[in-house]
Amino acid sequence: MSSDRLKSTLLLREDERSYRTRCSGTLLKETPQRYRLIDLFAGAGGMSLGFSESFGQPFQSVWANDFNTFCVDTYNENFGPHCVVGDLAEILKDDQISIPRADVVIGGPPCQGFSLLNKKRADDPRKELWRPFLQVVEQCGASVFVMENVPQLLGTSEHEELIGIAKSLGFKVHHEKLTAADYGVPQTRTRAFIIGCNFTDPSILFPPRKTHFNPNGKSKQLLLPFEKQEFLSSSQQWKTVRDAIKDLPPPEGTEIRETAPPLDLHFGRNPTELSRKRYRAIPEEGMNRFDLQRVAPELTPKCWVRKKSGGTDLFGRLWWDRPSVTIRTEFFKPEKGRYLHPEQHRPITHREAARFQSFPDSFRFTGSKIEIAKQIGNAVPPLLAARVADIVRVLLDNRADT
Repeated sequence: MSSDRLKSTLLLREDERSYRTRCSGTLLKETPQRYRLIDLFAGAGGMSLGFSESFGQPFQSVWANDFNTFCVDTYNENFGPHCVVGDLAEILKDDQISIPRADVVIGGPPCQGFSLLNKKRADDPRKELWRPFLQVVEQCGASVFVMENVPQLLGTSEHEELIGIAKSLGFKVHHEKLTAADYGVPQTRTRAFIIGCNFTDPSILFPPRKTHFNPNGKSKQLLLPFEKQEFLSSSQQWKTVRDAIKDLPPPEGTEIRETAPPLDLHFGRNPTELSRKRYRAIPEEGMNRFDLQRVAPELTPKCWVRKKSGGTDLFGRLWWDRPSVTIRTEFFKPEKGRYLHPEQHRPITHREAARFQSFPDSFRFTGSKIEIAKQIGNAVPPLLAARVADIVRVLLDNRADT
């Protein structure tokens, strides 16, 4: 099937489906083939979860890897005992370990080397972890790969080298920045996705059309021809903090609870009285450290007083009717970002953070509360991954005809 025909058929079929079916605007077979999936730098498995929950559940994880034992335990708890712990580069040197055949390789190499704080450190080894990723792609015979990372990766010399090596392996490569809120995640997290395909140009279908829109935006998409619109005709408003956590009661205790989800991870902290006073001093949603300095300068840390600019999200309250800000690994520390509950005088809980990442309550996290926080904050939001997976499925479903 030619690229033009594939795209036009995709669009014609879109409106024949329920919202769940057409959430990415893709042509889907009624009885999908099961595609074999490898997840590298897998973490807790947010990306695998999204691929496994793509419409029709066409992807089956057959091998995974992470260097963190707690992440591996969580992955194996949810997907089966095939996630291997260890440094991927060293694993690939071990003749005793065989990488199985797979159709797709996904993963997010640790991104700290490309972060704003480290972008000038040319010697950061974390900038090189895409190399073993592509080595696995080559060894397992995958036809498609999807790599997730921070937007700062794009345009770097490493990005250019990655594209060059992928092309030498026969892949056509495309990249886009995707915002999680545009795909049903109650969080304004933006990440770079690099997709490679060795039998057609993935830019024919990628990125997936947006399923949700910013109600305060000024999109003119409805004035465009149908085939050029970036949103689905059935798109909905962004999911909000209220949508995600309004049903949760106030948290109890300060440790993981021996109770059923969602309350098992819905526990609080034991802040100092000074912290409690600071929480109470900024009671309205959206307030932050600058409001604290304005209304209660005696409670404001001197380092914040000296810092006149930047960090507007520090010690900030979330808004009920907006998506959450980006959830990071220390979301339980309000001094690290906008992580205060919209009205209760406390930071958000592990369960709330997991919901902002679009993890279902049924997903089983293992490890200490610190390790679980890392797993939540480092994950690719499953709902975002699922919409990417829809595109990968269409590419593979139509591989024989392209």
